This record gives sequence, structure tokens and C-alpha cells, in this order.
Amino acid sequence: MPLIMHLARVARRMSDTSIPDCLRPRQLVALTLLEEHGPVTQQALGEALRLDPSNVVGLLNELEERGLVTRRRDPVDRRRHIVELSPAGADELVRAGSTLRLVEDDLLKALSADERTTLYGLLVRVAGVLTPACDAPSCGAEAKP
Repeated sequence: MPLIMHLARVARRMSDTSIPDCLRPRQLVALTLLEEHGPVTQQALGEALRLDPSNVVGLLNELEERGLVTRRRDPVDRRRHIVELSPAGADELVRAGSTLRLVEDDLLKALSADERTTLYGLLVRVAGVLTPACDAPSCGAEAKP
């Protein structure tokens, strides 16, 4: 675990110096999940990010203020919100991704392309990102199997 923590600190420092106005890691992960899985409930996004609901609201408020996501009421259940990546959010991901790829290339220069692919797959699996059962906007309030 100390090695993972050390690499995370090094990566964060490198990305902060490369992108002064960069999105925070949690914001980047949220936008990436929305890009990969499409609109989801606020609850499902919070669960995927492993965040307390009050922290999800704060995160989404920040992203919404920057025009990077939109929230709307779920037409099926008006108590829930659906979160969706905005066109500006997609553009921001492209911009940040280009710069972060350079940082990643520098950080992971000791690994081959295949090793990087394997590492990414393992990290996604460990992180436990959204499951296919929670891709739908109506997901989030039902009991999960």
C-alpha cells in the first residue's frame, strides 16, 4: 500500500504542475464514469465513487457550476436525479486527457504498452467502477442482487 500511495502522490504532483487549472482526481473520475456509462442516478454515481451522499452533492455542484455536468429529475421517480456529462464536460475530458496522457507516459515509462493495459484493467477492477447493472438512469434505488 505505501508504494501505491507514493505513486499517487507523485502522479498528483506531476499532473498539478502540468495542468494548473486541472480538475481534481475525483472530478475527473466522475466525468470519466459519466462518459463511459452515460447518464446515471446521482446515487449510483456516488456509490461508484465511494462517496457519502452529501459529498456527492458538493462534487456535482462544483461540476455543474463549471457547466461540465447536468442534473435533472428522473421522470420515473421524481425524488431522484439523473446526472449526465455535458458537451463542455466531454470537451474538458478531452483536454485534460491529452495532458494527462503525457504525465502518464512519463510516470509509467518503465512499462510496456501491454503492461500499461494490464495495469489499467487491474486498477479498474480494484476500483470497482459502475457495474453494467447500474448503467441505466433508473438504477440506484432498487435492491441490488
